[in-house]
Amino acid sequence: MKARHFLPFLLLLWCTQVLGVNVERMDPPFWYTGMKNHEVQILFYGQGIAKAEIGLEEYPGVRIKETAGVQNPNYLFVYLEVTEEAPQGTLKFTFKEGKKKTVQTFRLRERNAKPGAQGFTSADVLYLIMPDRFANGNPGNDVLGEWGVNRQNGGGHHGGDLKGIQDHLDYLDLLGITAIWLNPVQFNKGNASHGYAISDYYQVDPRLGSNEEYCAFIDAAHGKNLKVVMDMIFNHCGSSHWWMQDIPDSNWFNQNEVARKVGKMASQPRPQQGQRGGWRRIEGLQTTTHYKWSLMDPHAPQSEKDVLVNGWFSGGMPDLNQKNRHLATYLIQNSIWWIEYARIDGIRMDTYPYADYDFMVRWCKEIEDEYPDFNIVGEGWYPRNSAAGWWQGGSALNASDSHLKTVMDFDLTFTAKEEILKESNTSEGSEAGLFKLYECIAQDFLIPDPSYVLTFLDNHDIARFMEPGEPAWKLKQGLAFLLTTRGIPQIYYGTEIAMGGRDALRADFPGGWAEDPRSAFTPEGRTEYENECWDFASKLLNWRRTSGPVANGKLVHYTPDNATKCYVYARTDSQNTVLVILNGSDKEQTVPMERFREVTRNYNIGRDAVTGEVVDITRPVRISPRGVYVLDLAVSFPEYAVFDEGLIDKIEAQGWLAEILKRQRDGLTGHPEAMAYPYNSVLWAGELKRSFPAPGPRAVCLCRPGRC
Repeated sequence: MKARHFLPFLLLLWCTQVLGVNVERMDPPFWYTGMKNHEVQILFYGQGIAKAEIGLEEYPGVRIKETAGVQNPNYLFVYLEVTEEAPQGTLKFTFKEGKKKTVQTFRLRERNAKPGAQGFTSADVLYLIMPDRFANGNPGNDVLGEWGVNRQNGGGHHGGDLKGIQDHLDYLDLLGITAIWLNPVQFNKGNASHGYAISDYYQVDPRLGSNEEYCAFIDAAHGKNLKVVMDMIFNHCGSSHWWMQDIPDSNWFNQNEVARKVGKMASQPRPQQGQRGGWRRIEGLQTTTHYKWSLMDPHAPQSEKDVLVNGWFSGGMPDLNQKNRHLATYLIQNSIWWIEYARIDGIRMDTYPYADYDFMVRWCKEIEDEYPDFNIVGEGWYPRNSAAGWWQGGSALNASDSHLKTVMDFDLTFTAKEEILKESNTSEGSEAGLFKLYECIAQDFLIPDPSYVLTFLDNHDIARFMEPGEPAWKLKQGLAFLLTTRGIPQIYYGTEIAMGGRDALRADFPGGWAEDPRSAFTPEGRTEYENECWDFASKLLNWRRTSGPVANGKLVHYTPDNATKCYVYARTDSQNTVLVILNGSDKEQTVPMERFREVTRNYNIGRDAVTGEVVDITRPVRISPRGVYVLDLAVSFPEYAVFDEGLIDKIEAQGWLAEILKRQRDGLTGHPEAMAYPYNSVLWAGELKRSFPAPGPRAVCLCRPGRC
């Protein structure tokens, strides 16, 4: 055993002495041929590497465009042009220092042919998971150096991983979601489990799995028609990022000198780093004000905007300066690498307003140019959705187009949590309940494309929608609204079983660990209350997968009135209509339906998506206290009559049935040639009037003799 280890050590020593330059780091680790953007940046890191003479062995379709040194001679940025003619293969770079020479290879791969980069739309439902808190599929990766698992430590690692999520893809598919958004999976060196303090942009955190395991998880998800959204953070990195010990450039960070101090602190043994609040006591540190409104405020001084963007989010998260051109390209290229390598379908970008605006515009444009179907959602934590309107691409409110496709509707989130338990009230000065939800949606005139707004009841940063002991109707009404209003809905893990309360914000999902006393992944492991919530969520989610009007249709909503306390709205496309009725009171309500004829048209029944109950919408609809109806509208044919050939020909010749909706009877009577006509549309005359004196049947079926 000793001899086996001794030989590689001698070889490494020989290489270091003879070759001189030691390339310690190369980002990205490889790239792809056939990309639309032909420029590729490669970061080489090694002691004094910028002093070496660099060359590239001749390779078809590839040339060095630029070599750029920075303040720190240990970094060298090489920009390549990789044209369409470049085949897959291995590039060979040479680094010369006098007679010493180092050869560094760089692999060009073919474009990834696996499914991916699909984007996500209003036809999808995102399911947000904290990977560390969902399920522990591989206890063997729980420990990293001095850091282990402690499930009693709310902020520490609990052991959840990618394998645990992959093992429960069947559960997610059965639930009915269509896309999985994971909180950051990239390497966070310390003990924080949230994932937003990146230590390496090109590596998955080993406690979650490897890069290869991340790709395998995505392949498995795609195999079940589930998309995957990656969480990214470009505003800041973690204090333990590898470049914190040897900062590349004088303006790599905002407040670069503070970053040097933080790097020294992070390199000290753990007991000397002080308590968590020690980062705030760093001399010279200026943190952000979080005054996000200053970016669009026409009256804000420039100093307010500068502090927002250049101030640090926290002392332990060094603020990146995206105005540095090498850093900007590094970050953009990192996103494109993950899309091509792992085949993610979308990105959720954290702390969107805190990064340099022009950089974020460039980032969105370059990704869109490379992957036209891709979708990015930017986190902008604003309590009013007027801000969401400003941030979304194509906004007339913003003089500089952001090119951001999807924005987050925090206004709707906060309003739903605050108002849903209250009785609906439309009175001026006393507005409350469902009316406040209506009010949020009514302001969509500020948003260029409301279908690309991410809607949610809760997430990893906001208190759970449910509190312990609250009635199941609250979750049912919240989910019914979330899954049928406009936008792209997102559900936080555990919401389907009504996980609630402060302690549940980032709690472990019951059953994700072998030692758990029960498993909420199964009906047997859930309580009766949890099963009631889960069953409702699953039925509604699975129905939504096939509902054209909800996925892509127009929203028409009616102002909740004080007479019924109900919020009524429709989703409609060219073929079908869904009618939603939410009761915003603790009393049974009777809702007159004449008001909604513009959307109910000639339909006369609705079938509830969850219960299957058939509701007659030609007369007032009774709805239980705090009840929910999600109705697929249809025309029923409880009565029909058979006419002889002559009468049918006469009716059709007279044009009495002009503009009448014709529906095939297939599935209702079993006779596909029978044509059905809504009763209310029939022009009463002649034989029809004598055959059907008012009020008559709800529909008239005209069919050839022998066919009905």
